Amino acid sequence: MLFYLSLVAFLSLLVMLTYRYRSFVQPHLPERLRAFFPRLQNYTPLSTFSQQAGVGMTSSNFDIEANIREGDSRSGLDEAGTQEVLEIMRRERINFDQARLVRHNRILARNGIDPSGMPLDSKAITRL
Repeated sequence: MLFYLSLVAFLSLLVMLTYRYRSFVQPHLPERLRAFFPRLQNYTPLSTFSQQAGVGMTSSNFDIEANIREGDSRSGLDEAGTQEVLEIMRRERINFDQARLVRHNRILARNGIDPSGMPLDSKAITRL
């Protein structure tokens, strides 16, 4: 009896931890299993400027609402970039402009460039 009780407690704890850290567990699941549990995916594509503006992806520096007013024919912002900015906003609790800056600095760092725009490669010629 005690064995079954501890087994149930262990499985319950495992389920609760998996649910709590689902964002870390989900990328490691096989594709078949991810398709089986669509609720594990918190992201739904935002395909239009109005949907993107509705979730806070606009500011005075980056005015998507102007695109809406002018009837821009493009479908919206890049989906991968949109997801990354939304994730940064959620995780770090910062506004849209700050999240765009964080994403941009990460892209620069991946390409060997510091935030000021100077290359990090010691062999790069920056003066003549």
